[in-house]
Amino acid sequence: MRVTSATGEQLGIMPTREALRMAEEQHLDLVEVAPKAKPPVCRIMDFGKYRYEQQKREKEAKKKQKTISIKEVKLRPNIEQHDFDVKVKNAVRFVQEGNKVKVTIMFRGRELSHPELGREILDRVAATLGDTVSIERTAKLEGKNMTMILAPKAQKAAKKPQAPAPAEDAE
Repeated sequence: MRVTSATGEQLGIMPTREALRMAEEQHLDLVEVAPKAKPPVCRIMDFGKYRYEQQKREKEAKKKQKTISIKEVKLRPNIEQHDFDVKVKNAVRFVQEGNKVKVTIMFRGRELSHPELGREILDRVAATLGDTVSIERTAKLEGKNMTMILAPKAQKAAKKPQAPAPAEDAE
């Protein structure tokens, strides 16, 4: 097997027993790094310290992840304008926070015989939110509810204007 030291220098190809002996002399562990390589590659290192640093890196990467949740806004087919505006205002807030929005129209009784009214309301919501969202799933009737999912569009980073380069004096 090919062995590297704790500092990263190549110690060469040697039998497993000799590599283990060298690791024990340094009070370190012999860790197989690349088992599929020909010959397999092992490294002499403190495995506990290596695992600790690996877990620390994973934890740091997890902190930087942004979880996107789905928020729901429920409407009725015969909603008044002010109520509609309040619900849309909530949807705008959810989108600005970076969440997806599930807009649901709830039908009751005979309202179900006019699904086009629900579709019009969903279209109005999408039109009101405009360029800030993209329609991830179009309006679809599922039982007594019609749903549509809106996702926030990726905001492009605003380019900072660069200061003009200082002019060189031609002398």
